[in-house]
Amino acid sequence: MITYIELWKAKSTWNDLSKEERENYTNGLGPAIQKLLDNGVQIISWGANDTATVKKVGYDYFAVWSFPSEDAAREFEKMVESVGWHNYFDQVNASGMTTSPQEVIGQMIQAEALAV
Repeated sequence: MITYIELWKAKSTWNDLSKEERENYTNGLGPAIQKLLDNGVQIISWGANDTATVKKVGYDYFAVWSFPSEDAAREFEKMVESVGWHNYFDQVNASGMTTSPQEVIGQMIQAEALAV
């Protein structure tokens, strides 16, 4: 399984849209999200970044997904691009194999660098 985390905030292009234009755009995302779910992708959580969070990162929203494979995660990235999401939102991502705290701590101790 692949855990995938998105963080995003609106660009001026989003803020410049009317409420109706925003609704039309987001309504169009429903079928794409449903297709993901039908293909074994799980939504773990979506939310707004709480302003009281210690060392809060400068993004307003987050989504946490679980993908059955790396190929599914790459397809998701292509879908996000194809619907023009990045025209409206500044976004950063983190993803990787779902593992245990012990495995990650072991990597940290061994100083195994991750490819950037």
